[in-house]
Amino acid sequence: MTLKRSNTGLIAGLALLGLIVIAAVFADVLAPHDPLLADPTRRDLGLFTAGHWLGTDELGRDILSRLLFGARLALLVAVLPTVIALILGGVIGLAVGYAGGVWDSATMRLFDVMFAFPGILLALGIGAALGAGLGSMVVAMVVVTIPAFGRVVRGGVLAAKQELYVEAARSLGYNHWRVAARHILPNILGPIVVYATLQTGRNVILAASLSFLGLGPQPPTPDWGQMLSTGRTALAVAPHVATVPGLAIVVLAIAFNLLGDGARDLLDPRLRREQP
Repeated sequence: MTLKRSNTGLIAGLALLGLIVIAAVFADVLAPHDPLLADPTRRDLGLFTAGHWLGTDELGRDILSRLLFGARLALLVAVLPTVIALILGGVIGLAVGYAGGVWDSATMRLFDVMFAFPGILLALGIGAALGAGLGSMVVAMVVVTIPAFGRVVRGGVLAAKQELYVEAARSLGYNHWRVAARHILPNILGPIVVYATLQTGRNVILAASLSFLGLGPQPPTPDWGQMLSTGRTALAVAPHVATVPGLAIVVLAIAFNLLGDGARDLLDPRLRREQP
């Protein structure tokens, strides 16, 4: 019996993501300590210390507990900006791609201007202007990712609107929005879903970067990027304080990337291959 590579990536991504989701949902049950409880007498304890299996941080807080509760925030800031940017960018891309003309050209030039700035720098500028916090970080991430979604959807619309089924729908007298929403959009969902999954993985890194630089949720909120930032001061005496949340960030990003790669192979028949 053969196993497709797409299934392998998809299963691996789902397994990793499932474990993180379970950890986030049941953090109240799984966490051995209060994630906000500091104990100055137990600072920078090492890995596998009795009662603190992942050690403690610079304030004596249990790292495992903070990691479990931080998973909730990590999933939120990865998925929520993707969903919002997908909706906004998708509507823009669908509208201008179908309409064409001056609106299409003007929108693409605006996106070009936004693409001229590295995503992290643009997000930093927006975050700094709005002030530190979860809300401003989400807004910055949404603004940065809208142009990419808009272009992906527009590209699919430009290709699909030349197809015969679109011409047939127009010949039946359907209005433009019905043609775009009910005939074009369902046929370009595959690439959109794949890109959204991959973008969610990139959002994990972007959110952690913003938190690392102090523009995300503020202390004492358990946040992986913030844990990585504060832990870097203890690298000489307790490297695990920064290494553990850093590994968690990498694992979550890999989970979404595996999921996106598997979905791409599954949805694109040209990429379907069987392993011997």
